[in-house]
Amino acid sequence: MLSPYQFILRKRNRLEHSAEEIRDFILAYAADKGVESYQMAAWLMAVWFNGMTVPEVAALTQAMIDSGDVVDLSSLPGVKVDKHSTGGVGDTTTLILAPLAAAAGAMVAKMSGRGLGHTGGTLDKLESVPGMRVSLTPQEFLDQVRRIGVAVISQTGNLVPADAKMYALRDVTATVDSIPLIASSVMSKKLACGADCILLDVKYGRGAFMTTVEDARILARQMVDLGNHMGRRVRAVISDMDQPLGTLIGNALEVREAIEILRNERPGSALETVSVELAAHLLQMAEICPTLDQARERVRELLVSGAGLRKLAEMFAAQGGDARVTEDLSLLPQASIIEPVLAPESGYVTSIHAQKIGFAATALGAGRQRKEDPIDPAVGLEMTHRVGSKIEKGQPLAILHANKPETIAPARELILSSITIGPERVEPHKLIEEVIE
Repeated sequence: MLSPYQFILRKRNRLEHSAEEIRDFILAYAADKGVESYQMAAWLMAVWFNGMTVPEVAALTQAMIDSGDVVDLSSLPGVKVDKHSTGGVGDTTTLILAPLAAAAGAMVAKMSGRGLGHTGGTLDKLESVPGMRVSLTPQEFLDQVRRIGVAVISQTGNLVPADAKMYALRDVTATVDSIPLIASSVMSKKLACGADCILLDVKYGRGAFMTTVEDARILARQMVDLGNHMGRRVRAVISDMDQPLGTLIGNALEVREAIEILRNERPGSALETVSVELAAHLLQMAEICPTLDQARERVRELLVSGAGLRKLAEMFAAQGGDARVTEDLSLLPQASIIEPVLAPESGYVTSIHAQKIGFAATALGAGRQRKEDPIDPAVGLEMTHRVGSKIEKGQPLAILHANKPETIAPARELILSSITIGPERVEPHKLIEEVIE
């Protein structure tokens, strides 16, 4: 085994690590046996500057998986599918595509996370449904997926502890934005969760971690190569997050929009379009439909027939939630203050800064800056316009849903600074830029 000093020196000098060297270093750090945090920080910075090869990233990913438990889905019938988004604003696709894919016969065994900063967390959205449980035992998780085909829960057991420890260090050492480190962090968690097929929704734009499509493409390619190298079916969709994907931003509000889409009440919306496309990719990857066109047609049938909505209600009920919310949206938490943000001039919306919109929702209490911060499930905002739409002076740009009057002014200021109005119409980015297999 190399000493930590020798290991760091190899990467500093742009030499390639062996799989055994990486495994020894990562497992020693995870177990607090001979690798200090300052040594890991030095190595992370060397990786940030010098990068890693695909075999190195694969070895790093496997070492992080081996640092803890793995989920065994082998007892479940059929093909097990999972989807991961790299994060964004109004990104409620899981609550739409998971029940649609399950209604088509896929086994959707998904572990999700909580929101931090400007991005919303699927677990926080689910917990806005009265009574909803997201912490299930491993056996409850497997039993539910076997019975109804879908479960979306919090991470169970001791999954990938090395990643959690390394990410906390990356967060304070300016090494978060390293593509090999992002790829291994994402894929270690996804691979440890045991799915046969993994669909990655890699966002780009001002509300995403990757701000340019070029960087998103590099990250997507590395994660797909990594998953395939490790024996899983992996596909990546690169999608726009320059402006919010959904119209409603905030936890109960996003559940509401997901339900409205599954009721077929928002046909053609950006969120519906992307969710249907992602669900179709899952069905094709799971070989439920032989072609993507047939998969799209099947997903549309399930949407229009209400099968997806019924499956969502079934999932809510299975996890202790009030399934009546799918029929009666007033059962979701409601804000006490509804106030519009008015357009200061007439023209066309030429840009919407998604990250600032996310910060506005956080200012209202819908998000958290630290993991331990409480959130208010009722608050958030409704976007009334998208890039390219015409607006008149005095019309609402957005509608705030608040419970504390003092949160309104900072949220309004963020919204006004995030939306640009110009004299000529501009075309928005394509919702889906490309697919990488």
